[in-house]
Amino acid sequence: MSTQQSLAERSAELFRSVQAHICDGLEAIDGKARFKSDEWNRADLGGQKGGGGLTRILAGGSVFEKAGVNFSQVQGTMAADFAAKLGAPREEVPFYATGVSLVIHPFSPMIPTTHANWRFLQLGEKQWFGGGADMTPYYLEDEDATHFHSTMKGICDKYSPDYYPRFKKWCDEYFYLPHRQETRGIGGLFFDYVGRDDGADLEAFFPFVRDLGLAFTEQYLPIVARRKDTPFGEEQKKFQLLRRGRYVEFNLLYDRGTHFGLQTNGRIESILMSLPAVVHWDYCPEVLPGSREEYLIKTLQKPREWV
Repeated sequence: MSTQQSLAERSAELFRSVQAHICDGLEAIDGKARFKSDEWNRADLGGQKGGGGLTRILAGGSVFEKAGVNFSQVQGTMAADFAAKLGAPREEVPFYATGVSLVIHPFSPMIPTTHANWRFLQLGEKQWFGGGADMTPYYLEDEDATHFHSTMKGICDKYSPDYYPRFKKWCDEYFYLPHRQETRGIGGLFFDYVGRDDGADLEAFFPFVRDLGLAFTEQYLPIVARRKDTPFGEEQKKFQLLRRGRYVEFNLLYDRGTHFGLQTNGRIESILMSLPAVVHWDYCPEVLPGSREEYLIKTLQKPREWV
């Protein structure tokens, strides 16, 4: 990437390369299915050209029931009400956004679901980075949570000792379902609006975002390899489908990326690719005291320090 390019252009190139890198890693460990690619274009307000993206979906694999890895690069005019929510005056304002986002739903309940997103935005005169990654296990193995967090902490510590504790806490607070009084998973990192109002040096922050994106395979795929052959039965699968309901609830009710896409005339199929293919909601499900299911739920009710 040339340093003569703008930060926006370099971010778009980075996110394209991160998408390709992650898809290659997922295909390799699945060993059966391949990603299908769907290029799309977006119309902005008034029918003007508004950019587009590349959605890549893997389905029906030997390991992954559904994996989606999206790249987008869109621009146009943001409606006044939504612009005000993002810190701009309550008026129509030009915007630009590029990013990569992914959600991976394994077939086995012994493998955690995971999500990640890294993005760069411009709104009027302001610009910022946001993103992060988190993991949602169904049968929690402490060593998996420690590995996931340790990988991210190692990257954070290269840039600032403040990053991991600050962004880990932000993640625990963000991926929280208040109506369930529990977190969505065992957390990870989350940050937003870096550079918008805090005076952060975005050129210095760019390599941190790059390293996080490219290290995603290192933080997640070893967990997949460790758990993909673990036996499971019908009861474990049923619990996975029930817990997926929590994932759907968060994404539709609270997720900023989902809301951003819907408010900016995004492509609905790409926005909702994060939802699992199969999910259950049962009335007042219960878990046995002392069971692994109870261990997960109790952990989600009080975020832990994993490293």
